[in-house]
Amino acid sequence: MSSVRSAGDAGRRRRRLANQVKDELRELATQLSLHGRAVGARVDFRDVDLDCLDLIARHGPISPSALARRAGLHPATMTGVLDRLERGGWIARERDGADRRAVTVRALRDRNAELYEHFSGMNNRMDTILDDYSDADLELIAGFLNRTTAAGHEATGDLAE
Repeated sequence: MSSVRSAGDAGRRRRRLANQVKDELRELATQLSLHGRAVGARVDFRDVDLDCLDLIARHGPISPSALARRAGLHPATMTGVLDRLERGGWIARERDGADRRAVTVRALRDRNAELYEHFSGMNNRMDTILDDYSDADLELIAGFLNRTTAAGHEATGDLAE
């Protein structure tokens, strides 16, 4: 009888812990979104502009249509985002010499220092937190976050279908 109870207790404990992890991830997503908005307000971005600039910096040069797909935005919305980012000196649109209709977008790195300054508070706090973990812990955390990100991509893809 006690082994059945301890198995039930272990199952409940695991569910509580799993729910705690999911709740903390939701809270983290909210806090990162709020932080991104605060940074965006400092550089006169709309909510989606910073996300798109980050995607361009990480995956560019990239075509506007590929960026729209990756960001989950309508192409007309993407045009407005790219217009704002280009006017602000954050990106450049470049035409293909062979096919003048083909356009790629790339981030202009000379403004990165301005963004890094606004993100430095969070980055410094993260460095302090990460200092408390061993290399093995960091590998485990990085693996968990990588798998969680992949699950997010899959779930978003499911909703897009």
